[in-house]
Amino acid sequence: VQLQASGGGLVQPGGFLRLSCAASGSIFSINDMGWYRQAPGEQRELVAVIRSGGSTNYAASVKGRFTISRDDAKNKVYLQMNSLKPEDTGVFYCNLRNYHYGAYDYWGQGTQVTVSS
Repeated sequence: VQLQASGGGLVQPGGFLRLSCAASGSIFSINDMGWYRQAPGEQRELVAVIRSGGSTNYAASVKGRFTISRDDAKNKVYLQMNSLKPEDTGVFYCNLRNYHYGAYDYWGQGTQVTVSS
């Protein structure tokens, strides 16, 4: 499985960005697709996840501001980020978790998001 993330950049506080991630390879029908953020000196943390059935979970810090969605026909996952704050800054990684007699994680290369005036 390969994941290609895009859409990061520099944005002012209050601005918005849309991240995209394209998956290719052996993608099983039951899977989760998600976004994780890693700030400098910190551990990677979950931002949002969307399951193959469509249910979603968000980190408390982004609820109401970020929206995760997926297009299974294109094997893509998106993260719409609104009302961005400086604390949202970090490298955002796309994740695919395949479920087939176990769980298997795959990661994209990361895309930098910087929120600063």
